[in-house]
Amino acid sequence: MYSKEAVVNNQVGLHARPATFFIQKANEFKSSIWVEREDRKVNAKSLLGVLSLGIIKGTAINLIADGADEKEAVEALVQLISSDFAE
Repeated sequence: MYSKEAVVNNQVGLHARPATFFIQKANEFKSSIWVEREDRKVNAKSLLGVLSLGIIKGTAINLIADGADEKEAVEALVQLISSDFAE
């Protein structure tokens, strides 16, 4: 298991279009991946799950992966968030 914290800093947070990019990236990996915010944890490959967290600009989230490519998965998602979803 591998985890890392990231802060979402793009204008709209993890909503609609950025969330779609996030889920597409998460689905590139075999590992199980979760997004954790405060006491809630959802599947990072589920659009409804990710949207249900209500992640807005400035929110710190924890990315957790478990599987063969867990480190690569978390690092790729942190990179995507750090790039502000290339907006």
